[in-house]
Amino acid sequence: MLTIIIPVYNEKKSIKLIIKKIIQIKRFTKQIIIVDDASSDGTTDILKNEYLKKKQISKIIFHKKNMGKGAAIRSAQKFIKGKYVGIQDADLEYNPLDLKKIYNFIYKNNYDVVYGSRVLNKNTFENTKNFTHLIRIWGNIFLTKTSNFINNQSLTDAHTCYKVFNSKIFKKIILKENGFAFCPEVTTKISKMKKIIKEISISYNGRTYNDGKKITSFDGLIALYSLIKYRYFE
Repeated sequence: MLTIIIPVYNEKKSIKLIIKKIIQIKRFTKQIIIVDDASSDGTTDILKNEYLKKKQISKIIFHKKNMGKGAAIRSAQKFIKGKYVGIQDADLEYNPLDLKKIYNFIYKNNYDVVYGSRVLNKNTFENTKNFTHLIRIWGNIFLTKTSNFINNQSLTDAHTCYKVFNSKIFKKIILKENGFAFCPEVTTKISKMKKIIKEISISYNGRTYNDGKKITSFDGLIALYSLIKYRYFE
């Protein structure tokens, strides 16, 4: 079984479709945990009115105040029941069929951790189109190379949303970051456990800030700080 954690914050336009896409994935058992991070755009009402009693949704957690993606994942961590656990953003940048692809890959090969890479096996034109901005591409390259150097990994996309873990390993990790720095934190802590992270190519349809993109350049600086902090000081 794959536990799918969906952190949600102000995704009124996409929440119904992303849930539908995940429910429609066939041929493996799913546990779906949604964590609403105190949305203020009507997302909370949609979840309460349409999904609280939906049998395909295992659990919905509602935060009383907005705390960030990492905090949402941390809230779901203790409810994981699947052999594997994966992260699914509530927007439409990632295709849930790729999450199934990653699950099949990690299950078949009995790996501990697999990331879905947005850049693996793609050329520069494809990445420019998918990431929507060159600054995001170069920022991702820099952070990934830094992460690889610090953590002795060989990743192409360290900060992808699609991360699937063996649940026994994931539940042992004491997560602390509330925001997007969950990514460098978990990569570093997995690496300190001497686990090799495998990658598989996935599709990606990056959205612009006008469309609701939330991560900023400042989050990149926090990610860099977090890599150093969790590698050398904790």
